[in-house]
Amino acid sequence: MNSLLAAGYKSRSQIARIVTENWAACNLYCAACERSCVQQSANNARAIDFICEDCKAGYQLKSGERWNEHRIPDAGYNAMVNAIRSDKVPNLLIMQYTAGWRVRNLLLVPSFFFTESCVQKRDPLSASARRAGWIGCNILLSAISPEGKIRLVADEIAMDPSSVRREYKRLTPIANLKVAVRGWALNVLRMVHKVERSQFAIEDIYGFEEELSVLYPGNRNIRPKIRQQLQVLRDIGLIEFLGRGNYRLRNG
Repeated sequence: MNSLLAAGYKSRSQIARIVTENWAACNLYCAACERSCVQQSANNARAIDFICEDCKAGYQLKSGERWNEHRIPDAGYNAMVNAIRSDKVPNLLIMQYTAGWRVRNLLLVPSFFFTESCVQKRDPLSASARRAGWIGCNILLSAISPEGKIRLVADEIAMDPSSVRREYKRLTPIANLKVAVRGWALNVLRMVHKVERSQFAIEDIYGFEEELSVLYPGNRNIRPKIRQQLQVLRDIGLIEFLGRGNYRLRNG
């Protein structure tokens, strides 16, 4: 830290960026393939901090000393929504570090788990601000189902890379869905978790019809869409059909 201060980095946030990016450059591996390291991207690479030279998976790193598992600030709202619609969102890494610069928690959200419903629009910047009128956004981690939040480090304990890769691979069929279908499937999966039981009935998910109607105000056929997306989730292996309108959530 003293060397960074001597180099002219005056704020803790500046130092944090250097320290966390250096840690990631030395310790981060690709979750999407077997490569044991990732490369720091060019300074002008938009929203991508690291990239895998083998599979080309991109990673964006956000770090902080505080840990908020519900919401994190992101960049421009329109840019994020457009990235989701065009399927160009990088994998997101969320790091919490200690006062002594140790990595306490590191969470990976795969790129294909982002939906428009997990992006919260912030108020425009005031007229007196340098970027007056600019609209940022928050990523609502609470709007992402547990499958989409893979732990790489938990309470300073690093997870086995093979288990991280296995979980990432289990989820990759979601990436093969068209973006519009993917959004529906992930939102229905989130409702499945709200039931708070591993085994559930289709009537349980119908109970979230109003909530889904808010997310998709132009759709007048919510129940048929629920049935359709439960089939999608079954086909990609995230839930199991038990018969007679009953299902079971599959955990790995």
